[in-house]
Amino acid sequence: MKYEIMQTRRLGNSDLMITAIGCGSWAVGGPGWEYAWGQQDDNDSIAAILRSLELGVNWIDTAAVYGLGHAEEVVARALDGWKGERPLLFTKCGLIWDAAGHLSRRLFAASVRKECEDSLARLRTDVIDLYQVHWPPERDAEIEEGWTALASLKKEGKVRWIGVSNFTVSQMERGRAIADITSLQPPYSLIRRDIETEILPWCRHHAIGVIIYAPMASGLLSGAMTAERAANLPGDDWRKRSPEFHEPNLSRNLALVARLRRIADRLGRTPGEVAIAWTLRNPAVTGAIVGARSAEQAEGVMRAAELQLSADDIAESEGGSL
Repeated sequence: MKYEIMQTRRLGNSDLMITAIGCGSWAVGGPGWEYAWGQQDDNDSIAAILRSLELGVNWIDTAAVYGLGHAEEVVARALDGWKGERPLLFTKCGLIWDAAGHLSRRLFAASVRKECEDSLARLRTDVIDLYQVHWPPERDAEIEEGWTALASLKKEGKVRWIGVSNFTVSQMERGRAIADITSLQPPYSLIRRDIETEILPWCRHHAIGVIIYAPMASGLLSGAMTAERAANLPGDDWRKRSPEFHEPNLSRNLALVARLRRIADRLGRTPGEVAIAWTLRNPAVTGAIVGARSAEQAEGVMRAAELQLSADDIAESEGGSL
């Protein structure tokens, strides 16, 4: 089989050359945990990952907490069937669960080390290419202890590079005092633009790579979400509890999708691709994490980095015009 090739960009201060789009695996975790996306068939997940790789994506972003370890196992199973070059593996620590599945944000050195060993085992790999703190700990005082542990794992060769996710500038400054931060992973979309004010300029100034998540706002901007579908999300889908999927926000968000659809129709693309391309237009953004729950979904979004939006397209997507 012939595999597609995508252009790559250097991630922060690392030697990692990543495609502008990475394969996300949040929904791959399946049901049965606090932030699940409802039922998900593992075979569909594997097909989505493999199709993403065939289309040229060269990195997979996952996390220990997705499905309480299940997503990492599914990623490993998918790679068993992959004949091309090994993709880069990014995963995360800092969200731990108890026997009842309750989550807590902890960053003790011992827990970081255990999480790393567990992730290495589930992913069936000797090294994690990018190891990220998933969320800041509940107590900021743990940042130094946890980040020191990640820096030690890097020195020992268990992880190649270390980054953070959902951190503020002040929290990143605390980490940088101990060891360099390769990347930040924040949410970013046409619906969530708050990082533009301080975080993105700060990361660009300090040469910290940015791999954003939820560029389609967790499916809202994909073009497949409707008011009826939002109302009928299953009870075990975390989006059922999100205010963005309920009024008054929902109507505003669907009006945004209508604008994206007009642009997409002109360009022969999908609304989701327009939403993703909009995030990648920002020079501070290195890459976008894009999730797909089937090979068909992957087909419709994983080439979004090729889409170059005009100034008029950008203005229209943001609700204005030139």
